[in-house]
Amino acid sequence: MTVTDTNPLPATLDAERADLLAALAAARAALVHTTRGLTDEQAGQRPTAGALCLGGLVKHVASVEEGWLRFAVEGPSALRHDLPDGVTWADLRAGTARELPQWAIDHQNNFLMLPGETLAGIVERYEEVAARSEKVIASVADLSLTHPLPEAPWHEPGEVRSVRRVLTHVIAETAQHAGHADILRETLDGQTST
Repeated sequence: MTVTDTNPLPATLDAERADLLAALAAARAALVHTTRGLTDEQAGQRPTAGALCLGGLVKHVASVEEGWLRFAVEGPSALRHDLPDGVTWADLRAGTARELPQWAIDHQNNFLMLPGETLAGIVERYEEVAARSEKVIASVADLSLTHPLPEAPWHEPGEVRSVRRVLTHVIAETAQHAGHADILRETLDGQTST
């Protein structure tokens, strides 16, 4: 299944999983649809006042989905955000950290099309992430299974997430960025998703 497929999922899934995965597939398709017909150069352009580009949005959403679905299986170690010695969360927020952790650099780069990246390659990676996610959701024994969230300033201490909530978060994140992508595409060349 590709991120642009709207075919129904296998009948072996229970109704809730099928509904959730169908919602995610629809959000993925909406996001990828905004990139159709673009060149790599266009996909890397930032046509608004912000720093977002269409290729970067697809990269970011793929990375977010991949991380959260790893969390659904592996637990908090999949979302760890370790800091270099002597660097605090306050340093990172203020932009005064003497050294950025690799995860922070990767996060920043996920919003950009880097030299040598192609839109086709980015979409292909997203399709691979989508296929893995669907296998994970189909194989998880219980969508109510929870894991504690790792320590980070954006998580409440002691907060947990169920696989179900992870999946609804990924759907919301994908849909939100599909909306951003619509704005970028319309600003770029006047094309709209309707």
